[in-house]
Amino acid sequence: MTKRFAVVLAAGQGTRMKSKLYKVMHPVMGKPMVGHVVDQALGARMDKIVTVTGVGAETVQDYLGDKSDYVLQEEQLGTAHAVEQAAPILKNEEGTTLVICGDTPLLTKETLEGLMAHHEEVNAKATVLTAHADDPFGYGRVIRSEDGSVTKIVEQKDASEAEQAVQEINTGTYCFDNKALFAALEKVDNNNSQGEYYLPDVMEILKNQNELISAFQLENKEDALGVNDRIALAQASKLMKKRINEKHMRNGVTFIDPEQTYIESDVVIGQDTLVEPGVYLKGQTSIGEDCIIGAHSIIEDSQIGNGVHVKSSMIESSVMENQSNIGPNSHLRPDSVVKEHAHIGNFVEIKKATLGRNTKVGHLTYVGDATLGENINLGCGTVFVNYDGEKKHHIEVGDNSFIGCNTNLIAPVKIDANTYVAAGSTITDDVPEDALAIARARQVNKEGYFKKMPNKN
Repeated sequence: MTKRFAVVLAAGQGTRMKSKLYKVMHPVMGKPMVGHVVDQALGARMDKIVTVTGVGAETVQDYLGDKSDYVLQEEQLGTAHAVEQAAPILKNEEGTTLVICGDTPLLTKETLEGLMAHHEEVNAKATVLTAHADDPFGYGRVIRSEDGSVTKIVEQKDASEAEQAVQEINTGTYCFDNKALFAALEKVDNNNSQGEYYLPDVMEILKNQNELISAFQLENKEDALGVNDRIALAQASKLMKKRINEKHMRNGVTFIDPEQTYIESDVVIGQDTLVEPGVYLKGQTSIGEDCIIGAHSIIEDSQIGNGVHVKSSMIESSVMENQSNIGPNSHLRPDSVVKEHAHIGNFVEIKKATLGRNTKVGHLTYVGDATLGENINLGCGTVFVNYDGEKKHHIEVGDNSFIGCNTNLIAPVKIDANTYVAAGSTITDDVPEDALAIARARQVNKEGYFKKMPNKN
């Protein structure tokens, strides 16, 4: 099988973005553009990927890690010059090389596989990925001969009237015979108005050597969108959102209003889950089957089991097991675990705590740095007082305990199983099993006090 390589062009600063962030690191639905490009290339079964970096090289390398090799384009001297930086790694390899821009996040592995398969099938030395444009103004035109091979690629400003009428455009993505590519790169010059070395000139060089130059046309021009400014970034995000949501719907997920639902690219959702409007699912989140994710919930880097109901709440880096529920208007902060059938009501905050099976935290409660067993009931207004001003301390509550309303548990403290804590208590000492703890001042009634007060009327 022919070996396949990819050169990802990611050296541009992206001045039109007007940003301190390196252009290809701008996210599209939660993932940097260059991440989308490299992941799709990997999905197209590349043997090696070489990413050409420039300004911000360390940022790209830190993000992509070992998914790619890296070369540095110290000066921005054009696309041909950028590809030539990969010569020390690829020049002597036999195979097919894909050249793709790091700011084209909508290209899919299916498109890349189709491009390379066509290139290899027709035995071309170079193949350009093209698209149909009803209004091709501003794009390079792909001029074909009668047999369908590419005669030339001509830019708008250099095209004749007849060539300007052509609606097949160059997307800036190419396939090459690897050795032919690097041999031709040595012959590219910069005799042009910009004084740069252009990759399309390789096509002309190979054509003059009587080599076959082919073209493979995209079905959807939008897939080749290159992001050069914030307007295009928003457009790419909108298109990616639509693609992601449609994928989930085809897989059996119900969206009430897909246009108002935001699912990042790595999120997994099970069948027969219902997602209401305004939901944002982020990062490495997985949602099980038969869940209801209520309107305006935000879930990030969390694992949600089957049959879970999330009502207008926020969940971060936490776990909710099967048949548990939360909300409305509650917050799971990082490192929280909610066991099966546990219930979290409204206006509850949980942080770095585990709630056991069937445990109920109804409302207006804070639970931090704690381990709660099974079948516990926390009354309204319970506060786990876990911070002494310098350190966080742990609280443990045993199975079958009942914590009355408006209770303060002062960490570190342990409440054993089968205990009661009276409403309004402030607990500073451990409570033994089967006990009732009361820690509040005894009520005193002052008889006739009202009549003694001035201005009582």
